[in-house]
Amino acid sequence: MTSLPRGRAANGHGPARRRRAVAAVGAVSAGLLVLSACEKPTPMATVTIGSTSVSAEAECYEDGDDISREEATKCVGEKASDTISVPQGETLRIGVDPEIADEGWALWINGQQATAPFKKTYYAFQGVDLFADQQGQAAPKTLNVSIVQQNESGQKFQGVWNFKLENADA
Repeated sequence: MTSLPRGRAANGHGPARRRRAVAAVGAVSAGLLVLSACEKPTPMATVTIGSTSVSAEAECYEDGDDISREEATKCVGEKASDTISVPQGETLRIGVDPEIADEGWALWINGQQATAPFKKTYYAFQGVDLFADQQGQAAPKTLNVSIVQQNESGQKFQGVWNFKLENADA
């Protein structure tokens, strides 16, 4: 005949159960700590040339908070993580997440604002030769294009997305 222990050990309240409970709480706590260390992804911006598209998260973004003009300008100068080749005469298409369009965004080329802010999620720049010769200078081989989330007055900045365009005809 087998006998079972009586008291605390018999009803599962012994040291082994406490260790399991502490281990479970520790595992849950560690999991929550890991999840809290993950950053929320930034809104996406996409550049499309012909049938080729590249998308990127922001170089600088404060999740709805403003960044200074100096910070935005510094971020515009950072190296783009994505490159796309542009043949002469192709339409440049820009797509942004709605939360970027809600505030407004402008296209910056080589660190200079090139357009007034748009409040659209999509805009196509047709018939623009981005790599045209400039006053006796040869056409550039590359351009740094930034999508800058900013208000219409250009006083509030919230994010910067960078892309590198390569002249396919150079």
